[in-house]
Amino acid sequence: MKPYQIIPIQDCGEPLIAIPLEQFSLEKPHPYQKLGACYGQKSPYYLRFQVIEALLQAQSNLQQQYPGWKIHIFDAYRPVAVQQFMVDYTFTSLLQEKGFTLEQLSPLQQEHLWQQVYQIWAVPSDDLATPPPHSTGAAIDITLIDDQGQLLDMGGMIDELSERSQPNYYANSTDSMGNSYHQRRELLNTIMTDAGFLRHPGEWWHFSLGDQMWAWQSQKAIAYYGRII
Repeated sequence: MKPYQIIPIQDCGEPLIAIPLEQFSLEKPHPYQKLGACYGQKSPYYLRFQVIEALLQAQSNLQQQYPGWKIHIFDAYRPVAVQQFMVDYTFTSLLQEKGFTLEQLSPLQQEHLWQQVYQIWAVPSDDLATPPPHSTGAAIDITLIDDQGQLLDMGGMIDELSERSQPNYYANSTDSMGNSYHQRRELLNTIMTDAGFLRHPGEWWHFSLGDQMWAWQSQKAIAYYGRII
């Protein structure tokens, strides 16, 4: 159990609705769908109503400073089944990357690999008291594009299993490129926090509003959004 999962949830009942995608940038088809993840009748490009309102505010915050720039949506709503798919996919990818088969690994080695997986992936829990953040419709993974439609280099990829995923990895960089990466991450964080979101402590791309992680970070007594069933 992670620290934020102790926060009780009192879901406000707000609906999960479609993000107005014409106002943002996104990848089609969706990155996880390309890998084979099945969303069934649901879409990855859905969020709770007030979360979308805040996202639109963040987009406005960005464009006030950089006209023509947009938030690029990588992922939003994620059913628990998709969470399980991506956890399994990441574990299998790590195995292949290291040249192992599952049968070759000792229990300790398996545990070490799972620890790496869960550095960035929440446990795909079916317990309504401990939902994966994205299953609530209150969490979103994003980056930025400029006015030429080019993705900004943030010094690391979304979902990257490395120390570079830490938001402040480049904070003390002494070279110009590292400073640029940090400034871009800080810009992303500023436009989102000014709209009410809070950034995941270990992922520069992940922001939430109203879920358990957000409540824990903002010292709220309850979370407003639980798992969408």
